[in-house]
Amino acid sequence: MSEQDSSLTSRQGSKVAAWNRWVLYFVIFAGLALLIDLNVQSLREVTLKAEKTPLLKDIFLPSLIWLSLVFGLTLFRTGAWLLYRPQKSLLVDQAPSMTVIIPAYNEGKMVLSSIHSVLQAHYPHDRLEVFVVDDGSKDDTWTYIQEASEQYPGQVTAIRFPVNQGKRAALAQGFSQGKGELFVTIDSDSVIDSGALLALAAPFRNPRVGAVAGKVSVYNQEQGALPRMLHTRFVLTFDVMRAVESQYGTVYCTPGALSAYRAEGVRRVLDRWLNQSFLGSKCTFGEDRALTNYLLAEGYDTRYQSSAVVHTIVPDTYKKMTKMFLRWDRSYVREEIRFLKIVWARPWGARLLAMFDRLTTNLKFPAGFLGVLSLLLIASENPSYWGRSALILLFVAIFNSLYYLRSEPSIKGFFHSIGFSLYSTFTMWWIMPYAFFTVRAKGWLTR
Repeated sequence: MSEQDSSLTSRQGSKVAAWNRWVLYFVIFAGLALLIDLNVQSLREVTLKAEKTPLLKDIFLPSLIWLSLVFGLTLFRTGAWLLYRPQKSLLVDQAPSMTVIIPAYNEGKMVLSSIHSVLQAHYPHDRLEVFVVDDGSKDDTWTYIQEASEQYPGQVTAIRFPVNQGKRAALAQGFSQGKGELFVTIDSDSVIDSGALLALAAPFRNPRVGAVAGKVSVYNQEQGALPRMLHTRFVLTFDVMRAVESQYGTVYCTPGALSAYRAEGVRRVLDRWLNQSFLGSKCTFGEDRALTNYLLAEGYDTRYQSSAVVHTIVPDTYKKMTKMFLRWDRSYVREEIRFLKIVWARPWGARLLAMFDRLTTNLKFPAGFLGVLSLLLIASENPSYWGRSALILLFVAIFNSLYYLRSEPSIKGFFHSIGFSLYSTFTMWWIMPYAFFTVRAKGWLTR
């Protein structure tokens, strides 16, 4: 496994030298100042236009308030991100008993790689049990699960559903049978680094912690531009967003690719989570974010551990990618609504930060609509404004991509990050609105 770890983690590159980091931090804050200046200039122009266009006048004040919130949130996130550090991994003799659950559906030979990565991880085998659940696969997935069970007798428990019941049911089977103090979920299209399990277990030394998210990297980056761009998106999502959320104990989603849960907490919410419904419709996807919300509602904190790395296969075509994001966004809509109640149970500091974060983040959807409307109104009289808007859009993409360089000092990756920012702006804008209006849909879109 060490050779595989080496080849996978080599994609990450070495950490930026200390002096280069300070240069990067300076550029980030300088970029934020320039971005503020560009937006202020645009708002001044909108103000002048608003005197002649009543509709623009109605749009101006809400836009100004939202932009102020965005810049405040960006400053907070940047500061929290700079302060974030993963907790030190446990020593082998400190490792708690652990149950790893791998649900699989039509995964083929990849499930074997996933199982191998767990059993070859640096973790005491006498405190580790692995449940692999074949969720009614129609291919040869069960054959590979049986092979692993025979290779690791007494260590791997193979379970087979005669028909497909869904990922929740597969996970619940492992949760019900597992005896570990911690439950770890790993997707069957993913492999973990050798130190991931000891790293995941570390934050649970704090009894308030109920769930820990691992860091998701892309396994199939060599399959084309889209997987490479998605890798940069994952880096920004985990190394920035979840690192920030971890600072106030409220990581909103612990991902199915790699997460750990306090078994006691999972058992308390298991029936509710398994039978969850929304607007009269049984919930079939978004099980990871749903479980995170249930644990937050129970009073647990949720954390991020950047040293616990998993490498997962991502879509390599636009159609597959949009299906993935549509599934995620439907879950996002549902669980954001649920979080409106949960947030009041959080400690007051985490509550205020979470409210500020979620309010500002979710206002981007109506604010984006108003922004496009303003642009159309202004550009109809002054076509040169299209050029300025394109310049601001490009600058925002470059600014966001600067954060990527702290985690992976790769110039290619930096440009892939810019590319995905622009690509998603023009090709994925419709996904969230469609997800909102089809939130009750049950289909996984992958089967």
